[in-house]
Amino acid sequence: MTGSTSESAESRRCPPVGDGRRHSLSSGVFRALRRPKLSQLPLLLPILIGLASCAQQARPPAAPPPAAVQPDNALLAGVTAGPPIRLDEAAADRARAAFLTSCPALLRRTDASGLTRPDDWRPACDAAAMPGAAAAFLSDAFEAVQVGDGSAFVTGYYEPEIAGSRLHDPGYDVPVYARPPDLVDADAAAIAAGAPRRGRLENGIVVPYYERAEIEDGALVGRGLEIAWAKDPVELFFLEIQGSGRLRLPDGSVMRIGYAGQNGRDYVGIGKLMRDRGLLEAGHTTMQDIVAWLHDHPDEGRALMRENKSYVFFKELTGPGPLGALGTPVTPRASVAADPKFVPLGAPVLLDLDRAEASGVWVAQDTGGAIKGRNRFDTFWGAGEDAARIAGGMLGRGRAFILVPKGTLARLRATPQP
Repeated sequence: MTGSTSESAESRRCPPVGDGRRHSLSSGVFRALRRPKLSQLPLLLPILIGLASCAQQARPPAAPPPAAVQPDNALLAGVTAGPPIRLDEAAADRARAAFLTSCPALLRRTDASGLTRPDDWRPACDAAAMPGAAAAFLSDAFEAVQVGDGSAFVTGYYEPEIAGSRLHDPGYDVPVYARPPDLVDADAAAIAAGAPRRGRLENGIVVPYYERAEIEDGALVGRGLEIAWAKDPVELFFLEIQGSGRLRLPDGSVMRIGYAGQNGRDYVGIGKLMRDRGLLEAGHTTMQDIVAWLHDHPDEGRALMRENKSYVFFKELTGPGPLGALGTPVTPRASVAADPKFVPLGAPVLLDLDRAEASGVWVAQDTGGAIKGRNRFDTFWGAGEDAARIAGGMLGRGRAFILVPKGTLARLRATPQP
């Protein structure tokens, strides 16, 4: 119970300490001590003893408890059995096709989540290539598991199309940079010693790479890294967040660009900054609302975008795409980005959300700078106005389940965990 009206015996007996107020008892004692009379000593002695007792009881404030250690992968977060797998055939068909493209990676990659081993996926990959109903395949080959409490948060992304040019023509003044050759990844020893995970070498030491403001102010000018030029800095900023997109060239043709690297700086979501600062009205917090505000406030918007120090570099895509983290094309309404520490990349994922359009089965084929932690997902909706509308307004909550090869949960329970 807080705000109790009763006091402890000690608080009644001893005066409060250090609250900035004068207390009549202690003030009277110290006035008496200035010129004590012999006749006063017998009276003062019990008071002095009492004050000494109170002083001994003063304690420094207790240290705050240490922050709870967050689990580093799905296995440490805890895995429990999920519900039976019942799927819509159309969604299951898209998921099976996407899963089949993931199989080469699943059969060779080490699963950072700790849930599966490469050979665990072989029976499911073999079955996926066989004819038959997709929903039946998924329910026969997989079992659903829940990571942690299963509480999911889901956003959306899409493949934007913006105005661009291969040449630095008038009106196209925003460079689209390729990955700089001096951008390096630090090794584990350097990171353990305090180096950034990604940066540039300076006197043999990895130091942080240029942040967004430095790049925009010309840190990479004159190095021949421009693969194209965009017309609108706000549109290119959001294309960076999506990770890939299309440039509609002046002659009407399309140049597709995809993620080639990132400067290693932490991603900062400006939408949250704007909400926290009261820049967006309640009910007007979609991506489209953010873009409109940035266009209406160019100077403030430029400064706000620079608070996201992360910067993405691109390469031209000439084959199918856009490409996900597995190096295979992502599929609209079937591929989802996830944190590979909590979801095996390539695994199907079942979402049960308060957004019907995002509920159903997806396949984890991508990652994202802001997609971190258990049960955090980013659904891919493809290209076009409809995709932009759905992705820009997607904020779904509910439950998530990972579909792993049958027998996985029994094996995990039978294996002693560290």
